[in-house]
Amino acid sequence: MRTIWWDGGQVMMINQRILPLEHAVVSYNDYHAVATAITDMVIRGAPAIGAAGGFGMALAAQQSTATSRDEMLDDLVQAKQVLDAARPTAVNLAWATSRLLELAAKSDDIPSAVLAEAQRLADQDVEINRRMGANGAAVVPHGANILHHCNTGSLATVDYGTALGVVRAAWEQGNPVHVWVDETRPQLQGARLTAWELMEAGIPMHLIADNAAGYLMLAGKVDVVIFGADRVAANGDVANKVGSYKLAVLAKENGIPCYSVAPASTIDLNAATGDDIPIEERDPHEVTHIGGVQIAPDDVPVYNPAFDVTPHRYITGIVTEEGVCYPPFTESLRCVKEAAEARIKEVKP
Repeated sequence: MRTIWWDGGQVMMINQRILPLEHAVVSYNDYHAVATAITDMVIRGAPAIGAAGGFGMALAAQQSTATSRDEMLDDLVQAKQVLDAARPTAVNLAWATSRLLELAAKSDDIPSAVLAEAQRLADQDVEINRRMGANGAAVVPHGANILHHCNTGSLATVDYGTALGVVRAAWEQGNPVHVWVDETRPQLQGARLTAWELMEAGIPMHLIADNAAGYLMLAGKVDVVIFGADRVAANGDVANKVGSYKLAVLAKENGIPCYSVAPASTIDLNAATGDDIPIEERDPHEVTHIGGVQIAPDDVPVYNPAFDVTPHRYITGIVTEEGVCYPPFTESLRCVKEAAEARIKEVKP
């Protein structure tokens, strides 16, 4: 199930704001609209918004009215700034737009080259996810009860998934896993999206309230905790959907392994630690309302960070397309980053 694709000069996306009640596809023909779709979470998940950024750059190149090469490159720099600002925490977005801008600077036919690279980036994401799934499946015990946070499946990527891709790969290999799906307040990505994906795939699962996770771990009903990542610092600190840190601490306390699953594009070696990762704050309405229904007093003060940072000491391993990274993360993450970049350069468009 592709979450995002290019069709006849338009970027097509599954509208994730209305799932699971309605499955609808929306189209965009302007990069400003793509940026808004990223901000409004029509599309979400670090790899998916990276692909959206790539296709947004393709739209910018095709729609540019520049009369010279330098003017077109200036237009793409402006488009990159707009797209990157749509969601600041997930490094995949800036990584993708930088990749497209770098290619444009070396190309004769900029619009064609940027579109071809954006499509290549999206196709590579699917391949990367399948490799991550295979690598991660090896660390999932047979018949494991997996606690999964947020949504990291096909909907969070171009296709297949990161952490949920690990679950999918284990299941496809015949491992009879069961998944505890936490609801993931305030946007309910677990309840709305992950539960829907697992039910569509026929993988056994139960939806739980976020606050039930600690009880399940204490009761011995969780064998492994798995979540994704929106940015991984050089030392292994992981920025992910808010609530991930709490789960990792609880897992450590209960002797349960905790894995983050992330493509190498999510590793930011320029961020020395999690303290260097910007944390997006979102609209208070997401906390005070559920499905349009107000659940809090009028004018209540709200703090709504979209992400938190899990210090690396709580992470057992970080699953990537190049293998599973273990401590010391400063060494293993750098090796993975270099290997992934070399692989991209080896594969010609």
